[in-house]
Amino acid sequence: MNPPEIPLILLVEDEPAHAEIARRSLASLAFLEHVPDGEAALAWLRRPGAPRPALVLLDLRLPRMDGLEVLAAMKSDPALARLPVIVMSTSAAERDLARAYDRHANAYLVKPLDFARFMAQLRSLAEFWLKWNHRPS
Repeated sequence: MNPPEIPLILLVEDEPAHAEIARRSLASLAFLEHVPDGEAALAWLRRPGAPRPALVLLDLRLPRMDGLEVLAAMKSDPALARLPVIVMSTSAAERDLARAYDRHANAYLVKPLDFARFMAQLRSLAEFWLKWNHRPS
């Protein structure tokens, strides 16, 4: 269970290596809950009495329900709409960026191929959203 003073991040990622990079990068900043697909993410978020994550890291290409579908469902649900969602993808295609922002992504991270750079990006991103950003309750 997540201690109340440690922020919770929901990672929606089907690639085990990327999930492990996130786990290592964010271990000192937050408790990381990992689910492997979009349907599991929505089920996790919609559990009665479930804790709300401080941040959702959402892969774009997911099995069962892709990241854009998850994002649209979250942002249209009043109980989930204010959660900050960072879309992550290896794609820097303008179409993917536009589609994510059209569905109200809070940010879009292009995953670098370099392991150390990906770790540094995740850590910087989490520090901003968890430490510096202010949002309503």
